[in-house]
Amino acid sequence: MDEAILKAMKSNNLPGISIAIINANRVVYHNVFGVSNSKTKQKVTTQDFFEGASLSKPIFAYFVMKMVENGIIDLDKPLYQYLPHPGIAPESQEDYKLITTRMVLAHQTGFPNHANNQPITLAFKPGTDFSYSGEAYQYLAAIIGKQNGIGFKEDLNKLFQKEVTQPLQMEHTTFVWSNYLDNHKVFGHDEAGNPTQNKPERGGWNGKTFNAFSSVHSEAFEYAKFIIAMLKREGLKDESFEEMLNEQTHFKDNNPIKLETNQTGWGLGFAQKHTKNGIMHLHTGNNHDFQAYTMFVPEQEYGIVIFTNCGNMAAFLKTISNTLGNQF
Repeated sequence: MDEAILKAMKSNNLPGISIAIINANRVVYHNVFGVSNSKTKQKVTTQDFFEGASLSKPIFAYFVMKMVENGIIDLDKPLYQYLPHPGIAPESQEDYKLITTRMVLAHQTGFPNHANNQPITLAFKPGTDFSYSGEAYQYLAAIIGKQNGIGFKEDLNKLFQKEVTQPLQMEHTTFVWSNYLDNHKVFGHDEAGNPTQNKPERGGWNGKTFNAFSSVHSEAFEYAKFIIAMLKREGLKDESFEEMLNEQTHFKDNNPIKLETNQTGWGLGFAQKHTKNGIMHLHTGNNHDFQAYTMFVPEQEYGIVIFTNCGNMAAFLKTISNTLGNQF
C-alpha cells in the first residue's frame, strides 16, 4: 500500500497526503506521506492537519441531526419561521418560504453555491430539483446558532465539538481556528506546486466563523472516526441514520453530476452512487490548494478518507483505484 501511494503521489504531483482505509468498520490502514511545505521540505506527520473543504458538509449534517433529535430544529419546518433570510430577491420571496432543513442537507433549495453578497434568486421551486449550495448550509448554520442563542462563530464550534467530536474522540477536529492548527496545519499548494498558506489571515477565511460548508480542519485518522460512526450507526438514533442514508434527492437523467460520475442522488449530507457492492456514500472537498475525499459502503463495512494539500487529488484517486479498486 505504501508503495502504491508513493507511486501515485509522484505521478500526480501531490506534495503531501493523509490517508485512512476502513475495513470491517475499523481503520486497518493509516499513513501520511510527503511534505507539509514543498519549499522547506518539512515532512507531513500524523499530527498534522489539513483543510477538509466540503467534507465539512457531511459532518455538519450529522451535527444537524443531533439538533433535530435534541428538539432544537425540525427537519421539515420552513426555515424562515426560525430566521428570515435577509438576502432573498423579491421574485423569490414566496418560494423561499418552502425551504426546510431537509432541503438544505439534500441540496434542494435552489440557492446558488455562493451568493457573494448578491440577492439570491432561486433556480427552481424548493424541493423540486438539485442545486449544490454551500450558501444554504451556512443559512442553516446561522439558524442553529440562533436557536441555541450562540451565533455562528466560536460558540457554535464549541457546541459542535460537544455534540460530535468529543463523543467520537476526534480530539482536534474543528470548524474555527485553534492553537493546535497554529502549530500543526500543513501548507496548501498551487498548480505549480508552490506553497500558498497555512494560516487563516492568508486565505479567504478569517478563522473565526463556523463555515458549515468549508472550514472543517482534520486529518484522515480523525475524520475516519466519523465515517466509522456512520458505518456502525453510532451517536444518533437509528431513524436519523435512515434519513441521512436514504435517497432524498434523485438526480434527473440529464443531471451533469450523474452524467459525469454515475452518482444517482443525495442523502442528507452525502452524495450516493450505486455499485456492485452496495450504495456508496461519498463527498469531495475542494478549496483549490487543499482537496479531500471520503466514501463508505455500509454493505461492505468499508470506507476511505483522503486529505491532500494541493489540487490534484482527483487524479491521485483515479491512480490509486488501480490498487484498491474503484474508490469514486
